[in-house]
Amino acid sequence: MLKIKTLNNQLNQLIKTWLAQHAQAFFFSLGQYVKNPVNNILTTIVIGISLAFPAGFYVFLSNAQIVSSGWDNAVEINIFLETTIDEQQATDFANQISKRNDIADIIVIKKDKALAEYKKLSGFTDVLGVLDENPFPNVILVKPTYKYFDESKTKRLVEELRVMPEVDNIQYDGKWINRLAKIIDIVKLVIFILSTLLAIAVLLIVGNTIRLSIYSYRHEIEITKLFGGTDSFIQRPFLYSGFWYGIFGGSIAWILVSASMQILSGPVNNLSILYASNFQLMGLGLVNTLCLFGFAILLGLLGSWIAVKRHLCSIEPN
Repeated sequence: MLKIKTLNNQLNQLIKTWLAQHAQAFFFSLGQYVKNPVNNILTTIVIGISLAFPAGFYVFLSNAQIVSSGWDNAVEINIFLETTIDEQQATDFANQISKRNDIADIIVIKKDKALAEYKKLSGFTDVLGVLDENPFPNVILVKPTYKYFDESKTKRLVEELRVMPEVDNIQYDGKWINRLAKIIDIVKLVIFILSTLLAIAVLLIVGNTIRLSIYSYRHEIEITKLFGGTDSFIQRPFLYSGFWYGIFGGSIAWILVSASMQILSGPVNNLSILYASNFQLMGLGLVNTLCLFGFAILLGLLGSWIAVKRHLCSIEPN
């Protein structure tokens, strides 16, 4: 029992010592940040701007996807039936194809209704009145079940419907939605490339700042090593400095993105009203904000760790 108690006391002492060293390095690095505010704030602003660009691009892409997701329902397949098909046969055919799993909704436009609407809109009422029979076919509007537009599935559905004997012709215009999807894919790739480049830039900025800090404390590091200080003990304050650069840089990025969204929200709302839409610009949100800060802290720690591992080993007491 005495040995176990002794081991517990030693373990508790080690934990207390470890926590005390980390707390000392934590507040020491914050003090060094405050001690040289001008250079550190300028560095942090650069980091914040570098992080704000990919975060802003991500918010823009998210809003674009929200807008485009509502356009998927605009895809309609127009089925023009044979002129010999009467209204009852058209209704029966519509009920038949409505049982397919890839069709969400069906609207039957009967030939008499189509003729009446055309007379009303075209102004050729007198000319159409002399016709012996209705030249318009029955039309069926089909909406696919796909949540997101899929050109291959839509083409497959069109081809399967086209071969049916009741169908004379089929039209659908999904090219513009497909083009929009391709454009969004390209934008995603561009955002990924820019985010990668800007992340590398943040690593270089933090690494260079920590490198200068290491060499400014060169003599203190030499003395610490001379008295037996380990590399982990020496590098700890520099790693926490990277933490502060990351969290403050993330804060500036969040402020920039949020301010930009606030400035744009008014014009976007006015534009959505003109299109009879209730769309509102979405910001980062809680989850994305936490991801932004986590990514910023990770880059700060990683940039600091790389600089410390590369330059600290070159400093040895004479």
